[in-house]
Amino acid sequence: MIDLQDLRNRPDVYKTVLKNKNIDLDVDEFLKIDEERKQLIPVVEEMRKKQNEVSKEMPKLKGKEKEKILKEMKILSDDLKKKQEVLKEVEEKWNDMQLKLPSIPLDTVPVGKDDSENVEIKKEGEPKTFDFDVVDHTDLGEKLDIIDIPRGVKIAGARSYFLKGNGARLEHALLRFAMDHLAAKGWTVFSPPVMVGWDCLMGTGFFPGAEEQTYETDDNYLIGTSEVSVCSYHKGEILDLKGLPKRYCGISPCFRREAGTYGKDTKGLYRVHQFMKVEQVVLCEANQEVALEIFEEIRNNAEEVLQALDLPYRVVNVCTGDMGQGKVFMQDIETWMPSREAYCETHSCSYLGDFQSRRLNIRYEEDGKKKFVHTLNNTCIATPRILIPILETYQNKDGSVTVPEVLRPYMGGQAML
Repeated sequence: MIDLQDLRNRPDVYKTVLKNKNIDLDVDEFLKIDEERKQLIPVVEEMRKKQNEVSKEMPKLKGKEKEKILKEMKILSDDLKKKQEVLKEVEEKWNDMQLKLPSIPLDTVPVGKDDSENVEIKKEGEPKTFDFDVVDHTDLGEKLDIIDIPRGVKIAGARSYFLKGNGARLEHALLRFAMDHLAAKGWTVFSPPVMVGWDCLMGTGFFPGAEEQTYETDDNYLIGTSEVSVCSYHKGEILDLKGLPKRYCGISPCFRREAGTYGKDTKGLYRVHQFMKVEQVVLCEANQEVALEIFEEIRNNAEEVLQALDLPYRVVNVCTGDMGQGKVFMQDIETWMPSREAYCETHSCSYLGDFQSRRLNIRYEEDGKKKFVHTLNNTCIATPRILIPILETYQNKDGSVTVPEVLRPYMGGQAML
């Protein structure tokens, strides 16, 4: 959700943004509906007001005067009903279109059609060279008996898996290490609900648009990221400015249908339906300079985890066509995966301005005025995807895998898988 007055004042800017973000929406059509709605609302309100006023006077009326007013009220009632039906239809269109309107990206965001036009801004670390043939994580996991994809598929279908033994222990070591990394910096750790209502997915900008990617229960939906639950934590609240920024860390299972990815990344653990994630969520004052400083902070938190794991990675500026509707600025961290001989996305860092807070109605008060907070989020670690570069980078010639040193305290000192 955006500032509609800004759209009314600068429609051409939004037309360009819609084009650059690959969003199909007619701004002129929306403004036409917006104007029709503005004209209808006072008409309907005035008719209701007149109806209520006359209703109060009816007990005082008698004879022909009462008959005359009753006839007039019948006409008014019929007209009001028609106007209300028109207004309802207009408001449904208005609401549907409003939820598809995008945030305006920063001027520094590269314009591009998809992820092929994202722009690398830095690299850290050097990919490891091997004096033997690299084995991919799937084969390594099967030989070490720590990953079982066939049985995962047997019980849950495609893109399913078991982590077992040292594989499960390694995953939990990673999650605990990332959690401790943030907790040591004063972040509040959450174990949030994994089922949420439609309003939370709408509020965080996933609905409309991500319905095909989302698992639905009888009354709720399974989250694809704890950003949904944690960002919605203060839904409908007015926060104290002195308590901002709020730095939250959500640890949860996540679920994604991966619709539209048939035939893509079907082998291994790169693209799965269920995974674990440590997510950073920040609510701050409506100050872009402050927000961008926090953006650097949360991206650095993720980089520090990768550096501690001694994994080579790069950071890319995400282009307009790949960043999504609500993002104002976005960067991905891509970690080197030896079997793919490529940097592949493992983390996403996003700044959304007041896009989410307007939908969720999260505000704070400053100088007697209520303002919408700004929100940011970033992956600190996500498994099992991050297991791919760990297993492949730390593999040895004899088929064993060395446990990264920072994870050994979480595995009872174990150094080898």
